[in-house]
Amino acid sequence: MDRIYPAFLNSCAGFAYALRTERAVRQEFGVFVVGLPLAFVVAQPGWLRLALVLSLIAILCIELLNTCVEKLCDHVTPDLHQTIKVIKDMGSAACFCAQASAAIIWLMALIMRLGYL
Repeated sequence: MDRIYPAFLNSCAGFAYALRTERAVRQEFGVFVVGLPLAFVVAQPGWLRLALVLSLIAILCIELLNTCVEKLCDHVTPDLHQTIKVIKDMGSAACFCAQASAAIIWLMALIMRLGYL
């Protein structure tokens, strides 16, 4: 139990730092803040609400991991390097996949809400 609280504080500090310094994290968090209450309007069954919220949390998680990779790459070498560029591009692709997946989930929920399915 003595490890859980310090780990929680470290997580909060990391999240706060990312919000202060990273525009992409702020944007994704903004989408989450808007999407959280909207999920309760869009979706009826609880499992679908959960899917909507978790899709937004997944975007945030992957964006945070991508930010970690980019920061580490910049720390290793601030110079332009082809391998580092490929690594950063793959992190960006992971973010895109999460965003596209969430968009599909949200689109299906909206279609269901409007009665087309």
